[in-house]
Amino acid sequence: MTDFLASLVDQSPWVILTIAALIVFGECALFVGMVLPGETVAVLAGATAALGQTTLASVLVVVTIAALLGDSTGYAIGRRVGPRLHDRITNPARRKRLDGAETALRQRGGLAVFVGRWTPFVRSVMPALAGISGMPYAKFLGWDLLGAGSWSILSVLAGFAAGKSYEQVVAWFGTLGAVILGLGIAVGLATWLWRRRAAARAGSASASVDA
Repeated sequence: MTDFLASLVDQSPWVILTIAALIVFGECALFVGMVLPGETVAVLAGATAALGQTTLASVLVVVTIAALLGDSTGYAIGRRVGPRLHDRITNPARRKRLDGAETALRQRGGLAVFVGRWTPFVRSVMPALAGISGMPYAKFLGWDLLGAGSWSILSVLAGFAAGKSYEQVVAWFGTLGAVILGLGIAVGLATWLWRRRAAARAGSASASVDA
């Protein structure tokens, strides 16, 4: 698969853009991200723009639209046939990550959609999980515009800036995803603590009034 992706640089612009769109779309719509993270293709597509095979504008538009459409399709699949998602994932490590993504979604809601876009594997299943959870589509779309939009732009621009050194950027994205995931967990924990303290204060105030 690595050799196949590397060969894209030598293809025509339409071939490059079409394959990039299909993989980025399929990552969340068809869960192919369990095998091939979409950022690899997005970064590579950005690199082809730097090498003159495509244009930066065309890559940005194609990758962004494909990411948004893929996420919305994954959300729709989750709403319609959500339970089958669990049946498809039998690998113990992936099951554990799936359970973690579900927990994050319950605890942090829309923020989990944003953070999930930056985390390999979780990115593939989070839209479907949002659909399964019954999250309103408008809320999902708002967070996804923020997550998928920023992810697409940064991935493509990073590839464009790296040019032939795009493989180093792909490795860097793995670290970036871990950092963003950690920040998301920290924000979620801080929010939970704040709400708990607010509820405790409200309970104390109510008890004082009753007394």
